[in-house]
Amino acid sequence: MARTWKRWLPAAVVPAVIAGGALIGTVQAGAATELPDKTPQQLLELLAGSDVRTLSGTLEQTSALGLPQLPTDGPDQSGMSGAAAALDLLTGSHTARVYLDGKEQARVQVLDRLAERDIIRNGRDVWFYSSKQNEAVHMTLPERSGAKEHDKYDGEYTPERLASHFLEAVEPGTEVTVAEDVRVAGRDAYQLVLDPDSAETLVDSVSLAVDAETGLPLSVEVQARGQEEPAFELAFTELSLEAPDAGLFDFTPPAGATVTEHAVPDRSGRHADRGERQGPDAAQRDARHHDAKHRDGKVEKTGEGWDTVVELSATSLPEGWAESPAMAQALRKVDGGQLLSTALVNVLLTDDGRVFAGSVTVERLQAAAEGR
Repeated sequence: MARTWKRWLPAAVVPAVIAGGALIGTVQAGAATELPDKTPQQLLELLAGSDVRTLSGTLEQTSALGLPQLPTDGPDQSGMSGAAAALDLLTGSHTARVYLDGKEQARVQVLDRLAERDIIRNGRDVWFYSSKQNEAVHMTLPERSGAKEHDKYDGEYTPERLASHFLEAVEPGTEVTVAEDVRVAGRDAYQLVLDPDSAETLVDSVSLAVDAETGLPLSVEVQARGQEEPAFELAFTELSLEAPDAGLFDFTPPAGATVTEHAVPDRSGRHADRGERQGPDAAQRDARHHDAKHRDGKVEKTGEGWDTVVELSATSLPEGWAESPAMAQALRKVDGGQLLSTALVNVLLTDDGRVFAGSVTVERLQAAAEGR
């Protein structure tokens, strides 16, 4: 996270601040706690310098995106994988426990009613486990896999990761201000507010609670245009910066669990758990997956900042995802294809097999699909 912001901050924020064009803000005295005043630039620097490597905490997520609440039972919910799992995490409320220790040990426990879902990374070993179905998936990461490939299993479900996505959308014209100080999970925090200057984006504002001591994001609140209640909130309710018990990162599937081994290709196309090349069909699938993740011709961006639209081929998405019962509830027909519409993100599946997505209006997606 610190790497992301350190790369982004000097390139975009500091020169713009010096030029006086990108950041406009005032400092307001905190009512919840009394912290030394900081400017928006100082808070961005505090965020960029954050280097928290160990923590244990409880997260609460609430969503009001306008999506239907998914059923908790049924064939599409088996293992909570694919489209069902993605939509489930975007609806309703969820509680999760997060444990981090260094760069290669992380555990996230999403607590369901009378069950839990776990993502555990311990070095090169990554486990996904559903206690409800007693099913586990195991992956071995390549020895020399790039940092980005490793990072996606390293505490993705945290305010820190979510905050980075919004900070990367900041552009000249975005109003960045400091609101009143707050306390989150028993810690004093500054509040940084991002207000997009765009008629196309669905995002009205983003509020980040920034730990006054470490610069760690403690909460993220996203307000959608035309909606009074926050569309999405993710916040720590409990937090310790001490190293977690090392045993939390050891995982052995329970007796009777169904275990699936999943091969992860390295950059050469060789599978990490076999050390050999696969057949042409598998190689093509791996290439499509690599292209989608790394934008090597399969993922294209149009627009900038808050107005960015991402285009990708439907072949890079999980097979059959659009036909799943979960997606059938959420998709509706529009000119040129089908639309998954939420308060913060729209996804357009065109009739010719392309996918356009962004925190923008459906008209913006349709224009991108038509090359306008």
